[in-house]
Amino acid sequence: MHARPLLVYDGDCAFCTTWVRRLERWLGRFPDAQPWQWLDLDEVGLSSTDVSRYAWLVIGAHRLRGHAAFAGLLRMQRSRLLRFAGALLVMPPFSWVAALGYSLTARFRHRLPGGTAACALPRE
Repeated sequence: MHARPLLVYDGDCAFCTTWVRRLERWLGRFPDAQPWQWLDLDEVGLSSTDVSRYAWLVIGAHRLRGHAAFAGLLRMQRSRLLRFAGALLVMPPFSWVAALGYSLTARFRHRLPGGTAACALPRE
C-alpha cells in the first residue's frame, strides 16, 4: 500500500502518458503517478479490468476512478478555485457531464492528438 496518494494510468497509451506529464507540470500538488503495468495491482487494490478502462487515484483505502480521479487531483491543490472545480466535478449535474466527457475521451483516446493504436481500449 502506498503511503502517498497514487495516480494509476495506462502506460501503454501515449495520450494518457502525455496528459499525466502535463498535469504533473501544471498542478502544484501531484501524487506519485505510475503506469499500471509497473504495479502489483493486488497490492494497490485494483484489478486488470479496473485499470483497462479508467485512470485511478488511490488515496489510502479510497479508490477514485475516471472523472472522480481527476476531481481528486483538483481537490488536492492549494488554489481555492481548483478545489472548487474539483468539488463541482463530482456533484450532479456536473458529475454527469464529467463522467460522459471522461467516458468519451477514454473510448476515443486512440484517435485524439498524441493517441496511437496502443491507446485503443479492448473491445467488449
